[in-house]
Amino acid sequence: MNSTAINAYTNVAIDTNVAGADPHKLILLLYQGALLAICSAKNNMLRKNIPAKGKSISHAILIIESGLKSSLDKNVGGELANNLSALYDYMNQRLMVANLKNDVAALDEVSTLLTELKGAWEQIGPVSLQTRQQNASSPIPQTNPVKHAPAALTYGRV
Repeated sequence: MNSTAINAYTNVAIDTNVAGADPHKLILLLYQGALLAICSAKNNMLRKNIPAKGKSISHAILIIESGLKSSLDKNVGGELANNLSALYDYMNQRLMVANLKNDVAALDEVSTLLTELKGAWEQIGPVSLQTRQQNASSPIPQTNPVKHAPAALTYGRV
């Protein structure tokens, strides 16, 4: 299979995932896309393919800035949304440093941060939201209520 066919398949698969995704899934797709772009940047950096490295880093920055950060709802998410916004700014600064200085460690740092955020976001998925709603309507008091509701509402503009 040639690279054109592979790229076409990838684009169709991504479009299909996005079209059928709920807001929670869209955020996960954004995390995944940013992580893939950083992985591609690292591979291209190690191969000394400077144009491809720059393109991948630019793509990661775009996903973080125009996808993850711009979908934050600071009115609802409050301090958490503001902290995430600042963290996304920091990640983008580190990605620019990685691009300018061919700094693999900066790419790894941002990748680690995104992986941790993605894992946390997976933990508060739709199943967790449904469970919290069921627990809220339950006549039996919960001794250890889940306190992720503000995080679930942080991304309000998806």
